[in-house]
Amino acid sequence: MNDFLDQIGIHAATRALIVTYSIRIGLALLLLLIGFWIAARVANLGRRALERARVDLTLAMFLRNIIYGILIALLLIQVLGMAGIPTASFIAAIGAAGLAIGLALNSSLSNLAWGVLLILFRPFRVGDHVTIGGVEGDVQSINLMHTYLITPDNRQAVLPNAKVGGEAIINFNVRGTRRFEIKVGIGYNDDIGKAMQTVRDLFAADARILKDPAPGVWTEALGDSSVNLVIRGWTATGDLWETQTTLIRSIKERFDEAGITIPYPQSEIRLVRAPAAQDPAPL
Repeated sequence: MNDFLDQIGIHAATRALIVTYSIRIGLALLLLLIGFWIAARVANLGRRALERARVDLTLAMFLRNIIYGILIALLLIQVLGMAGIPTASFIAAIGAAGLAIGLALNSSLSNLAWGVLLILFRPFRVGDHVTIGGVEGDVQSINLMHTYLITPDNRQAVLPNAKVGGEAIINFNVRGTRRFEIKVGIGYNDDIGKAMQTVRDLFAADARILKDPAPGVWTEALGDSSVNLVIRGWTATGDLWETQTTLIRSIKERFDEAGITIPYPQSEIRLVRAPAAQDPAPL
């Protein structure tokens, strides 16, 4: 009789246990389904907020995926706990796996972090002419891992974002204008004032040379064979090269017309006759 009662009790406890865990698993699955939907909605709301703030689309999608991944990880931990599965070991395993992945992908994560910072702070944009770590070129594209430049001779340079972020960046476009500098020498017998006025006339004749800041020409030095002039002026960034090369040619042509010489380097050699040796005195 006692065995029969014990058997009935075991069966009842088993049924209660099954019902309890069935309810837990059912609620966990329901929470999982609802959680996936909510996580996707929250991540998409974050992405749209970033896009309205005019954050780069690549970065917005990356941050959206990060938010979604974190929410899903938290959801899975909560679901496992609701289902009666211990989560402490699971959390420890995730932490250990994250540490191992972080150590293995150290350089890649550094590139990724710098890619996010470059897109956020924008020290340069696509199309800008830059010099980064000694590499000069036009920015072709920026992604989360690499920056792509097109060099002046039409080669592609791929720079890891960690290197880009750790090097000096010179942006030639961000200010909108650039200054050129030309140095030219004239002969010592030439009229300095006439030469300087000739250059000023060329400034006035070229509309690409900005009036503010004002261009100028100055006497820089008295060289070995010439009086050296330094010529400076400002142009829009896109006009710099053409304006500078045109001005150099115009200076040469106008100086020739005005009779102003651009001397070659010269050296003066003097020969001094040594005094004749005296005969020794007779003994």
